[in-house]
Amino acid sequence: MKRIAAFEKVSFAQYEKDFADAFPGHETAEIRAIYDDITKPKRATAGSAGYDFSAPVAFVLKPGETIKIPTGIRARMDEDWVLCLFPRSGQGFKYRLQLNNTVGIIDSDYYNSDNEGHIMAKLTNDSNEGKVLEIHPGEGFLQGIFMPYGITEDDEADGVRNGGFGSTDRR
Repeated sequence: MKRIAAFEKVSFAQYEKDFADAFPGHETAEIRAIYDDITKPKRATAGSAGYDFSAPVAFVLKPGETIKIPTGIRARMDEDWVLCLFPRSGQGFKYRLQLNNTVGIIDSDYYNSDNEGHIMAKLTNDSNEGKVLEIHPGEGFLQGIFMPYGITEDDEADGVRNGGFGSTDRR
């Protein structure tokens, strides 16, 4: 198996900024404790394709509710690879848990963006059966799969990323 990437934590300063935006009203010491408990994504078995991301905090999502989760994680990967993010299969099946952008695409150059490549997940419980999703700290809620990709023969892209989500199409 080819080793093409590594997960790292973003700096505490970046995490504190993003956490305070997603969950206002927390003190620095509380955010620091949450940050210190963040673990890098890992595969559950040798045959797993997906790396499970653990929830940094508990959350409850009722049907129709949305939440933004700062994972505290960034991914350094070889060029010509992409990290695709999906809800964990069981949660998608049981609760219709969905990423708001359907599939998260983490490009290799996102690692160097202004926000340190901080991976965020915006989730919606799209249950049409009235099911409430409850996630505990440290429980898996998201999975990432590294995939190679190609480009067209006439591709001449030479832009440089300097920003976060949706920044590559801004001029």
